[in-house]
Amino acid sequence: MPPPPAIPPSSPGSGPLPTASGTGDESFAKSFFVGSPAEGLIFPYPEPSRSEVDEINGVLDGIRRFASKQIDASRIDREETIGPEVLAGLRELGLFGLLVPKAHGGSGFGLTAYARVIQELAAHDGSVALTVSAHQSLGLAALLYFGSEELKATYLPRCARGETLAAFALVEVGSGSDAGSIQTRADRDGDSYVINGEKIWVTNGGLADLFTVFARTSPAEDGAKPRLTAFIVERKSGASNSRTEPTLGLRGASTTNLNLPSVRVPSSHVLGDVGRGFKVAMEVLTSARLALASSCIGASKRLLRLAVERATERKTYGRSIAEFPMVKDKIASMSADIFALESMTYLTTGLVDAGRTDFSIESAICKVFGSETLWRVANESAQIAGSLGYTQNAPWERMIRDARAAMVFEGTNEILRCFIALSGMQGPGLALSGSGLLEDVSKAMREPIKGFGLLSDFALRKARSVLSRDRLTRVHPILSREAALVITYAQHLARCVDQALRRHGKNIAEMQYTQKRIADIAIDLYAVSSCLARTTRSIEKRGEEGARREIDLLTMFARAADKRLAENVASFDDNDDELRKAIAHKACADGGYPLDIL
Repeated sequence: MPPPPAIPPSSPGSGPLPTASGTGDESFAKSFFVGSPAEGLIFPYPEPSRSEVDEINGVLDGIRRFASKQIDASRIDREETIGPEVLAGLRELGLFGLLVPKAHGGSGFGLTAYARVIQELAAHDGSVALTVSAHQSLGLAALLYFGSEELKATYLPRCARGETLAAFALVEVGSGSDAGSIQTRADRDGDSYVINGEKIWVTNGGLADLFTVFARTSPAEDGAKPRLTAFIVERKSGASNSRTEPTLGLRGASTTNLNLPSVRVPSSHVLGDVGRGFKVAMEVLTSARLALASSCIGASKRLLRLAVERATERKTYGRSIAEFPMVKDKIASMSADIFALESMTYLTTGLVDAGRTDFSIESAICKVFGSETLWRVANESAQIAGSLGYTQNAPWERMIRDARAAMVFEGTNEILRCFIALSGMQGPGLALSGSGLLEDVSKAMREPIKGFGLLSDFALRKARSVLSRDRLTRVHPILSREAALVITYAQHLARCVDQALRRHGKNIAEMQYTQKRIADIAIDLYAVSSCLARTTRSIEKRGEEGARREIDLLTMFARAADKRLAENVASFDDNDDELRKAIAHKACADGGYPLDIL
């Protein structure tokens, strides 16, 4: 791996790189944006206790036995439903109450244990994993985080038993990523609210009897921002759904509209504070993205296993195709990417289980990287399968269709890249605004995403003051080159952020090419850092030879990341952004591609 490029000097008059300061929780990913990775947050790499491992393995063993007999992924896809016998088995295994506290009849699992279970389910069938995770990560999450004790006592025990399933109703026609344009209204009427509206893309919509619903509780008049409120709504109060929406993949999951015609809800069913629904949505989606990332791990591992089986059994020119370098390259690349995804996902869940509360960038990174890793793995695995990967009689065709949804679920990857960049830049932006160098930068960065409900209430936490670091002191010495890569490119990122803020000021909110580069740098830095922490732990526990697999995977992933990082840094100053915009503008004006050879 060649040494990373040197940090360029500051532009004339740019002054020192600002460091955000403040108090409160610290985000490891945000520390990249000020050029000083806060290594104390990720070393040692978190791992469950022995008793937790035993408990998780007990659940996983039960899932494997059940899945071998009852979960027929091909049948679920073909019949576009999860049979009642499967749902009954999931209830018996206690899988609908994993996150519910034991006091309310659940398992009381932490996020790491829960994510590992979702990973296992996704390896068997994506629709089953989605049904279980949508119930807990989305449908129940707002009740768990923001519900009153009375609401929890009423609903959590039967939800934990799987007698009542839950769903999350946020999106509407015309208000996908822009939750600020929600039209569903909740009008106060005495001691109740009357909700009118319609939601779309409600996962578990046809199965659920309990819904977390977001509605306007104040008008958007005279330019005032709309205020949303989250409610717990029972089906029996008048909510109804359409038929299950036909989808490309994940066909066994129930995805429907939700109709709310003058549904009366007691005021006691408000989750959190009235008018603070964005905050509720943010916390729910932030945690849910980690479950989505873990499902990508499960599906990716299954696809890699299928690819290896096919490569070793498929013969051409007298030998198995697994012996050919191009096939080996695909297998190695898939393995390295899965290692990075697994490392970052369980680093993040470990941080959450340890009490960290600011992990919104980390969870977004895991979701983006996880969904795109799964898509690449699905494609490469099918390529190794050859023609068999294109038939409905083999699992590849179905798993490719299932994989496509992850890049859209819980925030599109494009929106989340904007979020990663703008949220990460808020610390430096606040420092610049506070110094008087730039005015209203932090406000400008909030505005584009306020409607998504991600930044409006929470994301103005300032990162702690951090001392300038020129190396990672807790990384094992044999990983020094990879550690140097993280430090060097973190400093590059901080420099690029500083220059972008000074160059664009409040217009940074519109600079999506710049945002994408910043986000992609942060994603690779978090991935390599996670692998470093995990591999260091493995070396310390098993020695260099015992950790050889992790060392090799880290080395390969870091080499590939180094090339991407160098390209992204260079393209801040040397790019074809304006040409691309011009070509796209003309294509839109022409209604497509206008040229022809005739």
